[in-house]
Amino acid sequence: MTKKLLFNCSHGADDAERATLPFVAANIAAIAGQDVAVLCTIDAVWLGTTGGVDDIAAPGYPVLADVYGEFVANGGEVWLCAACVKPRNIEEAQLASGAKIIGAAAVIEELSNGAQAIAFA
Repeated sequence: MTKKLLFNCSHGADDAERATLPFVAANIAAIAGQDVAVLCTIDAVWLGTTGGVDDIAAPGYPVLADVYGEFVANGGEVWLCAACVKPRNIEEAQLASGAKIIGAAAVIEELSNGAQAIAFA
């Protein structure tokens, strides 16, 4: 049984490179058949909303909307931090395909069960 891989993403449109890189790496893991999620925190929660990845492109990287779509199509999940969506007034109806709001308890449970956390600072 493979353990879940959790790729942390804390940036959105403010830093296209830091927003894109976790999805690129997570998509590679998803293509390889890994159980994988991108955990979006802080401003990255906007990436999991409808249109949230539009117009985000970092030089030398694929367009984020394309990577996001491939990642979800490959079985990846996009987790939005519940504590982070609340002050931004993001609701379920605004979520993009593959995205869901996850509380800290669920993340801690995954980590307690052996999930590997990967962060790009």
